[in-house]
Amino acid sequence: MRIAVTGSIATDHLMTFPGRFADQLVADQLHTVSLSFLVDALDVRRGGVAANICFGMGQLGSGPILVGAAGSDFDEYRAWLDRHGVDTHSVRISETLHTARFVCTTDADHNQIGSFYTGAMSEARLIELQAVAERVGALDLVLIGADDPEAMRRHTEECRTRGIPFAADFSQQIARMDGDEIRNLLEGATYLFSNEYEKGLIESKTGWTDAEILAKVGHRVTTLGANGVRIEAVGQDPVVVGVPEEKTKADPTGVGDAFRAGFLSGLSWGVSHERAAQVGCMLATLVIETTGTQEYELHRAQFMERFTKQYGDEAALEVKVHLP
Repeated sequence: MRIAVTGSIATDHLMTFPGRFADQLVADQLHTVSLSFLVDALDVRRGGVAANICFGMGQLGSGPILVGAAGSDFDEYRAWLDRHGVDTHSVRISETLHTARFVCTTDADHNQIGSFYTGAMSEARLIELQAVAERVGALDLVLIGADDPEAMRRHTEECRTRGIPFAADFSQQIARMDGDEIRNLLEGATYLFSNEYEKGLIESKTGWTDAEILAKVGHRVTTLGANGVRIEAVGQDPVVVGVPEEKTKADPTGVGDAFRAGFLSGLSWGVSHERAAQVGCMLATLVIETTGTQEYELHRAQFMERFTKQYGDEAALEVKVHLP
């Protein structure tokens, strides 16, 4: 199964604030916030939702196709992704703009404040999915992740026009979208990914109920933080999958991307949605234990030991045969 992942390719600048953001906010002065946080650490890491998802899928051996735009400074990043099993041949390189930047500060409660500079990402709208499909033979699923908004719209329209199944995954871009934009990107999707807060925001902005949205997309995958993930499908009972116990909470950045990587890999293997979600939750646990979104290592034996402990022998047997 050939899965292309569209979305941002970025460099993450991750900082750690030892206090709590909530302690710095004055309730009656929220209309005029002016804050500066003295941070303890700065880590510069590879990131971007599409690159993060593809890295995880590459670790699982599912051969993802990365579709996005980067700058001329992408050479080292490309080599890294290539080495970890990612097809980067469909990345557009801008002649004038740098690769996008994500700047994020995390407090002691793991709350985050972030900003994103698009840079070369604005050229993702110039990428034609048909050219990608012709290069690899065909596309069985396209994840349309957070990206240049016009690129997201064009990729969605092209998938609908060409009959390519696609998954809608707005994540960071949902804050700037209005109801019409969200409704347009939802129509015809096979899967809709979001966290629980985004789920409510999608319903609020579109004016559609949970049931109406599910009827339009067929499958709704909602991450629930420490409570795992819920998968809903039309005409079926919801499936809720819990998360393995983490050894430590080092950094929450990229946890959602890792879940998507595991879930999409499960789809590519042909396992059930429940099994796919279990793989996603196990991979997400590895990420939260590591600082940075692509700094974790997947050791097959250790991965399966923890997976078996959480989900049982039957689930482990189904997954083990697919791991590289």
